[in-house]
Amino acid sequence: MKIDPLIVQLAAENVRAEILPRTETLQIDPAMVQKIKQRVPIFGGMSPDCLMRTLAIAQHSSVQAGAVICSEGEVGDAFFVLLSGEVRVEKQAKDQTVELARLGAGHCFGEMALVGRHLRSATVRAAKDSHIMRFDRAQIDANAQSAHIIYRNIAAILASRLESSSGQLADLTDRWKHA
Repeated sequence: MKIDPLIVQLAAENVRAEILPRTETLQIDPAMVQKIKQRVPIFGGMSPDCLMRTLAIAQHSSVQAGAVICSEGEVGDAFFVLLSGEVRVEKQAKDQTVELARLGAGHCFGEMALVGRHLRSATVRAAKDSHIMRFDRAQIDANAQSAHIIYRNIAAILASRLESSSGQLADLTDRWKHA
């Protein structure tokens, strides 16, 4: 007896729906989906269908200016996409807080939580009132099609950040030698 693969996929999705916690989702219109696809590199290369399924699992939150979204030193299990507003990426250095970056709409943060059970390396705080999407690792991993694309895009994002950091380190080393 041959079993239709679509029936197997539907059964698997039903099981996932029962096991994974349900979250309130925001209905996103097609124009917003297109903007997200264009502005958020972590979703690059996704088909519209795959993107809609991925966005449907996100938890949406409004965050007031000054609020901490995730804290340095905590174990991460999710990554975030900033839909609107601005956040500061901060790191504790001795007795002071150092601002590492400011991120605007379309940027993602916390993506290292997907690639391992690492402690968060920085605190992310809303610099302005913001709207974010939170994606849990378990839910991303449950959809192999979108997980493959997201992990590939995270690798590209992290490589770009590493290249930028290496350039900054080289500049600082050069300045220190000539000081």
